Amino acid sequence: MRKPGKAFAELVGVNPRQIPRWEGRGETLELSLTNQAALDTVLSEAPRDIQQRFAALITERAAVENDERAEELLRRDSRTSRRPVDGMLMTLVEEGIYLSGADNRSVWLDSFLIDIYPTTNEDYEKFVRLTRHRPPQHWPSGRCPTDLSHHPVVWVTWLDVNAYARWSGKALPTARQWEKAARGTKGRIYPWGNEPTAAKANISETGMDDTTPVSRYQSGASPYGVFDMCGNTWEWCSTEETPGSGRYELKGSAFTSPFERAAPSLQNAANSSMQDNDTGFRCVSRP
Repeated sequence: MRKPGKAFAELVGVNPRQIPRWEGRGETLELSLTNQAALDTVLSEAPRDIQQRFAALITERAAVENDERAEELLRRDSRTSRRPVDGMLMTLVEEGIYLSGADNRSVWLDSFLIDIYPTTNEDYEKFVRLTRHRPPQHWPSGRCPTDLSHHPVVWVTWLDVNAYARWSGKALPTARQWEKAARGTKGRIYPWGNEPTAAKANISETGMDDTTPVSRYQSGASPYGVFDMCGNTWEWCSTEETPGSGRYELKGSAFTSPFERAAPSLQNAANSSMQDNDTGFRCVSRP
């Protein structure tokens, strides 16, 4: 990916001073697990021609060297796919039982795909432009602010996000689908495990006081590689709090939430017309 060092550092989520160090160490470089995961994420989101060029390079290398990393990448069964309408990257959550709620009840769910990242302002702008849907109130002159392109879209009602889901050929997740994608099958308290590590999410204790780019908290990803399932923004679900109430469940907590409210098993709900600066969404679809 031919990019200036500063642009590449921003894409991966590292300090720009790190890039010259990586280049200087060449093939002797051994990345931390977090940085390697970040680079793998960049590759999975790259255009197909870049992925094919990378595959060709590591195939050639694996053919002439005993390169275990290259062989691992070649063998890997990718669970991700990109949707044709909105271009969002999704990952597979396989069918089966997961432990749900604070009491870890066993619940069966069919398999589904879920967006790896929350819907960003940039993603939502495409929908607004093509459908002439009402833009969020924080967009100047109805246009996506450049500095917020990769932040989750906010100031959207349940009706707004449901319209986006229909347009994209997807749906809003049920509360149970959302929770399984966040916790995995074994009842993790948080997406990353059971340790209450506030630094892995954009919640009130971190002092951000605003949304952050959706790929920032790589170490806070769920067992399925799904980002921002704690903090940044609450996310609308398709599940009504009680049937016919017009109030829909919200999951995940936000940058305004204390860490004690960040566990994915916790419940919250709001009227379908509610909109706020800390509420966004992501979508699901059938495999």
